[in-house]
Amino acid sequence: MTDINATISALWRMESAKIIGGLTRIVRDIGLAEELAQDALVAALEQWPHEGIPANPGAWLMTTAKRRAIDRFRRNRMMRDKNAELAQELDAREDVSVQLLEATLDDDIGDERLALIFAACHPDLAAEARAALTLRLLGGLSIAEIARAFLSSEAAIAQRITRAKRTLKEGSYSFEVPHGAARDARLQTVLQVIYLIFNEGYAASSGEDFLRTRLCEEAMRLNRILAELAPGEPEVLGLMGLMEIQASRFGARRDPNGQPVLLLEQDRQLWDRLLIRRGLSALTRAEKLTQHPGPYQLQAAIAACHARARTAEETDWKQIAALYAALLGVMPSPVVALNQAVAIGMAFGPELGLQHADALLAVPELQAYHLLPAVRADLLHKLGRLPEAAGEYERAAGLATNPVDQKALRDRAASCRL
Repeated sequence: MTDINATISALWRMESAKIIGGLTRIVRDIGLAEELAQDALVAALEQWPHEGIPANPGAWLMTTAKRRAIDRFRRNRMMRDKNAELAQELDAREDVSVQLLEATLDDDIGDERLALIFAACHPDLAAEARAALTLRLLGGLSIAEIARAFLSSEAAIAQRITRAKRTLKEGSYSFEVPHGAARDARLQTVLQVIYLIFNEGYAASSGEDFLRTRLCEEAMRLNRILAELAPGEPEVLGLMGLMEIQASRFGARRDPNGQPVLLLEQDRQLWDRLLIRRGLSALTRAEKLTQHPGPYQLQAAIAACHARARTAEETDWKQIAALYAALLGVMPSPVVALNQAVAIGMAFGPELGLQHADALLAVPELQAYHLLPAVRADLLHKLGRLPEAAGEYERAAGLATNPVDQKALRDRAASCRL
């Protein structure tokens, strides 16, 4: 029983976004779509252990959710006062949904996730709400994980998601992939969401493992679909290049004991050369489309500097520092400024890098960000200020939320005391 429940859980993680996306397109209510999808999951947990997992579990879940929706609409209609004007209006709306549900009852699941991303990224929603809602629905991230990605509180994220669902429910919005200007207006937020999903997989903020390849692969898949829809968008290609190059390092990011290996200490023979070639190709295509690179293209160029270096010592840190300066110009961010401090420290010496890092100590968004003290610790260590470095490593470990990161940081603190 435990094994089949684990299998159902894994199938649910793979299929839930498709199901919610398909239901949302029909019922026009994300909250209701989530409830119906959960009903289907409960049915699977009740039936599959006895009847076996169907040949097409995703289609089974979708069909079950659609039947639940039809039953609910019909039951709601029977409970209403037929003479009320509001009831007549709701009946008409539900008639359309029932017809759509019945017409598609036996359809297989199409790829509805991209449409759901664009719906959640509607311009009427605040930018933060768009990204948070899409991460919740498409990435399957918890409220805590989304809060970590945004350097925000869990309460604030939960409130954003609730408000976003209410706005979409109360408005007359299309839950299809938009076209033309409407698509372009939402594209940057969609890219932001995809990259946040990738980042949560690349450096998980919680859980026993710091690397979640499923999230990274999902983000890359969604971006490839976007690239097919918008082949002339340099930022779509820039993001593709960035993620492909970063994903090439998966095999080198953990040691045999599962502990993280820092970029400059990784065995570059383990990097996936095919992914690097694909990433560099996407970056080259983006560079041919514009002379004014956007944030994803610039980040891809930074990743390319690492990918092209045969050894850590050959890394062009001066070029990386210049690219971070350009990135700050188009995407001002304390995290980007912190990364620039690292690059400056590598290119021009740890003392100058520490000055740039220290300038960020009073930035509110970084007060609970464990990488700020971690960066300072590394720079202090290079300067030979070991007691200070140990204290910063300990502070970083206290702020980190992933157990793997916590252990690695405490190990570094201990090494400073030897």
